[in-house]
Amino acid sequence: MNQPAQRLAPKAYQQILELILSSEVEPGEYLNERHLADILGMSRTPVRDALLMLESEGLIVRVGRLGVQIKQMRIEEFLDALEVRKLLEPTICQIAAGRVNCNALKELEIALSDALKMISTSGDGLDRATTRWIDDTLHSLIADTAGNAQLSAIVMNMRRKTQIFDLKTLPERAEASCKEHLEIISALRDGDGEKAKNKMKEHLDQIRTSIITRLSRP
Repeated sequence: MNQPAQRLAPKAYQQILELILSSEVEPGEYLNERHLADILGMSRTPVRDALLMLESEGLIVRVGRLGVQIKQMRIEEFLDALEVRKLLEPTICQIAAGRVNCNALKELEIALSDALKMISTSGDGLDRATTRWIDDTLHSLIADTAGNAQLSAIVMNMRRKTQIFDLKTLPERAEASCKEHLEIISALRDGDGEKAKNKMKEHLDQIRTSIITRLSRP
């Protein structure tokens, strides 16, 4: 029996979002509703609902009869989204200090340590999937621990916008990002809210600086 469309829409949303964040579909590329339905193995109704959700988040745009297109994020939009993150995430991190699940933090510490060993051994950056899993898991854990669902939703929406931009633009930041995340985790585990807040702010500042430096190169 087919699942109702309203129950499949969130699943379609997550799968299309994964296509976007993994760069399987690139900014500027058009999405065909029927083709997506075939790929995802469901009817067009949940796919249409999922695309409406993505459009409301500013990740895709409608282009007349051509359908929907993956939005090409401008540097100004990236910086605006990052500024919103800087206003919210350090404070959320401060609230979460000492309250975050220690087992989850330990799992992330192990993953980050393994990632640093991999970078050191291979001399290459991490693959996008691993980078994004670590990044998403830590930032989601912090946002959820703060206990404000509305705040968490805003942060995650801004994160998706910056991820589309920085995962592709800054592969060389993998090692630095891992180290910054470990510092944030250490402050969270110690219950040092002020340090956690400052470390998150430094992390976001480094992303901004790296993006601007990269884009200023000839």
